[in-house]
Amino acid sequence: MSKLNELTIAQAADGLDKGEFSAVDLAEASLAAAEAAKGLNAFITLTPEVARDRAAASDARRAKNGALGPLDGVPVAVKDLFCTEGVPTTAASHILDGFTPTYESTVGRNLIDAGAVMIGKTNLDEFAMGSSNMTSYYGPVKNPWTGPGGEDLVPGGSSGGSATAVAARICAGSLGTDTGGSIRQPASLCGIVGMKPTYGRCSRWGIVAFASSLDQAGPFARTVEDAAILLGAMAGHDPKDSTSAPHDVPDFRAAVQGGVKGLKVGIPREYTMDGMPAEIQTLWDRGADWLKSQGAEIKEVSLPHTKYALPAYYIVAPAEASSNLARYDGVRYGLRVDGDTLDDMYANTRGEGFGAEVRRRVLIGTYVLSAGYYDAYYVKAQKVRTRILEDFTKAFDDVDVLLTPTAPNAAFAIGAKMDDPIAMYLNDVFTVPANLAGLPGISVPAGLDKDGLPLGLQLVGRPFDEETVLRAAQAIEDAAGFDALPKYLGGQG
Repeated sequence: MSKLNELTIAQAADGLDKGEFSAVDLAEASLAAAEAAKGLNAFITLTPEVARDRAAASDARRAKNGALGPLDGVPVAVKDLFCTEGVPTTAASHILDGFTPTYESTVGRNLIDAGAVMIGKTNLDEFAMGSSNMTSYYGPVKNPWTGPGGEDLVPGGSSGGSATAVAARICAGSLGTDTGGSIRQPASLCGIVGMKPTYGRCSRWGIVAFASSLDQAGPFARTVEDAAILLGAMAGHDPKDSTSAPHDVPDFRAAVQGGVKGLKVGIPREYTMDGMPAEIQTLWDRGADWLKSQGAEIKEVSLPHTKYALPAYYIVAPAEASSNLARYDGVRYGLRVDGDTLDDMYANTRGEGFGAEVRRRVLIGTYVLSAGYYDAYYVKAQKVRTRILEDFTKAFDDVDVLLTPTAPNAAFAIGAKMDDPIAMYLNDVFTVPANLAGLPGISVPAGLDKDGLPLGLQLVGRPFDEETVLRAAQAIEDAAGFDALPKYLGGQG
């Protein structure tokens, strides 16, 4: 049998049902793996007492033949952007020092109700602003995969800690958030599955806000089936969130086995970038062939406004961030740096509490919302966003799902691109459009580059049609047979 921390969610749940081990055994295995992997810096806060208490409660429910949730006794990690009752929540920022919520996020509460066992809060880019997990106040996260020369690599961002926790087999699943690709991009760079549901499928209540019209919670896992199980537990209407959609939650796990026979798969011609590595194009072509061989029809489609998606995103997202982050002023909670006047205290607190990337985005956002520039930048970006959604809507008149690369490159060295924000922003070029349109997307590990590093393929679907996305993702997973391991786990990468 595999080590308990190496089991998938489905395997762990099955073993618990058969009595092969206890939830406490699983929790202890994950906590031990987290302790052994401290050098990866995947966690900001480990929660061993919470994990042991919830695992013991799960074992007690089983012993009494009580009602069990779909994740009962399964260890998971939670991005430190989700408010957790009685556990510090930092958003990886100095400005939230000392903040311990008195409430649980809705998604977190849904997982507790499903029986999940939280082992800790994972590291991330500060306030989820970044594509490499290099902007955290608590230091960078290391990808368990290493470069050809043995160099440390980024796990992607912003949910890099959650991706590393799953890729390093610390736990079977984890929670992330995706504003412009912050689940799918790190999933690709770490060789695991990561899914962004439709905007509104999962509640945003209790998640520290970055860009409110874009943020969406989603799962990381090692298999498509596991991602479906996690999503089913996370999702659902929440009256506390005005953007939460009043839709029933389908049986996502059952949908995984639906197959792709008869599905029409679109290949957007605009996703072929100048300078894109040939191996990514080759993998994309191979993915289309895999789906075709399983009965899908492949069609080329056009998304003509794709080239404007990244610029529009980097107007809309900073604008919303500048508004959301105005609440961090040193008055009510978190860091306070005193000054001679109230204005000095505000300036001192925000200057010391926010890192460079957060300050950059707040300044950009404030600029594009200012008098004289609002119409020229923000209003225009929102019009472009509408055109992007119209492109997707038209494409989905002809096809059921879209297939694209997830990221334009494999994982890169820690410290690379940090002096060039534009180069860093380009990491999200394939993922941002789905956020602007509010569509579901998933990244599935599909191959390795010339240096033996993982590459993912992305599938994007119609609003609230995660079932079709999961069907196609399972087909890619089956065909790819991705089983490569990072050197951290004794593999080659």
